[in-house]
Amino acid sequence: MNKSQFDRMKNGKGFIAALDQSGGSTPKALAAYGVMEDAYSNEDEMFDQVHKMRTRIITSPVFSSMSILGVILFEQTMDSKVEGKYTADYLADHNIVPFLKVDKGLAEKKNGVQLMKPNPDLDETLRRANERNIFGTKMRSVIHEPNEEGIKEVVDQQFEIGKKIIAADLVPIIEPEVDIHSGDKEKCEEILKAEILKHLNELSEDENVMLKLTIPTKANAYKDLVEHPRVVRVVALSGGYSRAEANEKLKENDGMIASFSRALAEELRFSQSAEEFNIALKSAIDSIYDASVNKK
Repeated sequence: MNKSQFDRMKNGKGFIAALDQSGGSTPKALAAYGVMEDAYSNEDEMFDQVHKMRTRIITSPVFSSMSILGVILFEQTMDSKVEGKYTADYLADHNIVPFLKVDKGLAEKKNGVQLMKPNPDLDETLRRANERNIFGTKMRSVIHEPNEEGIKEVVDQQFEIGKKIIAADLVPIIEPEVDIHSGDKEKCEEILKAEILKHLNELSEDENVMLKLTIPTKANAYKDLVEHPRVVRVVALSGGYSRAEANEKLKENDGMIASFSRALAEELRFSQSAEEFNIALKSAIDSIYDASVNKK
């Protein structure tokens, strides 16, 4: 593990940019950017288009370590290059910490939750992540209902895989997302917090994780998680909120920083000139940085 990157993630000011749209979410992300499905004819061309979009973001002069602590990458992005360097190396050279999305998507809903699909290639993915100088990983589950059995399954699975990631000398981002449209979101969050704390308290001193969580209904509901000695950082997903709404909610939660994807890119368009693109991106970065650093 890179000690300076660990210290930066633990103590640095800023937020994480989530540029890890996968096969299922990429067409929607491209369409929002203004690249429609008739612009590509197969998956390879689709990923080429989204890599161009990500490259435009990453290489923008306003996208810097002054505000950006880390970036979450998709596997194809990890294997692609930015200005002649593998993406993670390009980011590290600019003092930005690279992460990799490692899950294979969501299983069908059961017991009010969606677990992660099986991931038989995880060991090979982690090996390649180390070769590509990745610092940490991210994996997502979703909680829809306050079902104690289902939420326990989600957290058990996340930490079971998280320990494999730690053993590979990487820092896992545990992401049990609570659906913002859940009929009892706050109850889901209470159960989730209790289950996460059980696992955190069982970790040894050399086992550290990050948490990526939906912004809680009750401000500072995750304060115990933010302050836990085994937690490097607690980051927030935007979860379908607009950027303005996500920022306002995030400001109410001490110690949480953003890890936004769609909310970061919501005003970026393929048709924008370089100047227009950079102005829109700077506005997004400045507002998300402010919500991550300056609390109410």
